[in-house]
Amino acid sequence: MSENPTTSRNSQYLNEMGISEWYLKQPELLQGVCANKAELPKACRLLLVSPLLPSGSVASMFEKVLKSMRLELSQSRHILPHQLDSFHLKGIEWIWFAGCDVNEAVKTRVLSSPVLSEVADNTQLKRQLWQQICSYEE
Repeated sequence: MSENPTTSRNSQYLNEMGISEWYLKQPELLQGVCANKAELPKACRLLLVSPLLPSGSVASMFEKVLKSMRLELSQSRHILPHQLDSFHLKGIEWIWFAGCDVNEAVKTRVLSSPVLSEVADNTQLKRQLWQQICSYEE
């Protein structure tokens, strides 16, 4: 469930130097550019789209939620919101948008919540998340 450490490190270096990062949302519109989408591991069933990578007690809460969904931590991956368009989503059963806008183009089971650190400490938010999960089981 980790993001690419090289990408994260590079982003951190650019940020420290005061250099803004830019991402093309639709690189295929540029003439002569071939945008290859990355493949997620075949075992990945849940994609966490969030500006923050869960760690510590928040990661433990995330793992408990996964277990309630009959998923293992190894069946999930984390990406940053701007990276979503860079991946093929074929085979992904769940996409959880935590602390970011839901991409309406996604055609799978979608969960939406505030960042996980807020959910971990709030019974009402946990209940709302559970209701979303249960709504797909009916």
